[in-house]
Amino acid sequence: MVSVTYTLFTLVPILLSMAFFTLLERKILGYAQNRKGPNKVGVGGWLQPILDAVKLLSKDLVSPSRSSKVGFFFAPVAMILLSLIFWLNYWSAFSFSYLSKGVLYFMCVSSLSVYPVFMSGWASNSKYALLGAIRSVAQTISYEISMVLIILVPLCLVGGFDMNLMPGFFWVGVLFPYMVLPWAVTVLAETNRAPFDFAEGESELVSGYNVEYGGVPFTLIFMGEYISILFLSLMTAVLFMGTGMVWVKTLGVAVVFVLVRSALPRLRYDLIMGLTWKCYLPVVLSLMVPLIVLMKCFGG
Repeated sequence: MVSVTYTLFTLVPILLSMAFFTLLERKILGYAQNRKGPNKVGVGGWLQPILDAVKLLSKDLVSPSRSSKVGFFFAPVAMILLSLIFWLNYWSAFSFSYLSKGVLYFMCVSSLSVYPVFMSGWASNSKYALLGAIRSVAQTISYEISMVLIILVPLCLVGGFDMNLMPGFFWVGVLFPYMVLPWAVTVLAETNRAPFDFAEGESELVSGYNVEYGGVPFTLIFMGEYISILFLSLMTAVLFMGTGMVWVKTLGVAVVFVLVRSALPRLRYDLIMGLTWKCYLPVVLSLMVPLIVLMKCFGG
C-alpha cells in the first residue's frame, strides 16, 4: 500500500505536468506564428488540456476491420507504460525505491521503445502505418547508439551509473561542449520531434505508424511521447547541467524542444540517417579518446 501511494505521488504529477506542457507548447507555437494560441477556456486557456483529454477519451474505440486487435490495442498501452516506467528512476521524497544504476536502467528501458512502435504499425494492417513504423524504428535504433556513447562521457567523470551522483552545479556541457549538439540532435531524433519527425510525415506517410489510431489509443500514444520528452529533458539537465535546481533546468530544456519545432522545417530522411552513421558516430568515438587519455593520466 505504501509503495502504491508513493508511485501515485510520483506519476500523477508527471501526468499533470505533461498535460500543461502541451498547453505551454501551443502557447509558444502560437506566439511564434504571431497568434495567441488557446485562450478561451478558463483564465488564459489553462483548462484547455483538460477539455482536450475529455474530448479524446470520450471517443469510441475504432479499429481497422483487418487489424490484429490484440496488438493494435496493446501497443499504445505499452508505449505509455514504458514512458511512465522511466520515471521510476526519478529520485524524490516520494520514491518507493532507489535505483543505484539509474542510467543503466534508462538505457535498458529506452531500448524497448521500438517494439510498441513496430507493433502498432504491423498490427494496423495498413501499408502506410507499416512504412511509418519501419522508418521510425530505423531512426530510433540508429540514434540509440550515439546516445549511449554520449552518455558515457558524464558517467566516466562521476564513476558510476547513479543519476544522483552528478554534483549540483557541475556542468559537463561546459567542460565538453562538443557533446552538447550531438546529444541535442539525438534526443530530438529519439523522441521523433521536429525537425526529425519523419514518423509523422503527413505529406508522404499520412501521419506514420499512428495513422489508424484515434480516441483513447491515440491519446495514450500522444501522452507517451510527451512524457518521454519531459524525462529526456530531465536526463539532459542532470547529465550536462548537474542536479542543482533540476526542475528549472528541465523546464528550460523542454522549452527548447518547442522552440526548435517552431523554427526548423523537417529535413530529408536520408540526410538525417547519414548524419548519425557517417558523422556523429565516428566523431563521438574520436572525441572520447581525449577523455580516456585524461582519465588514464589521473588514474581514473
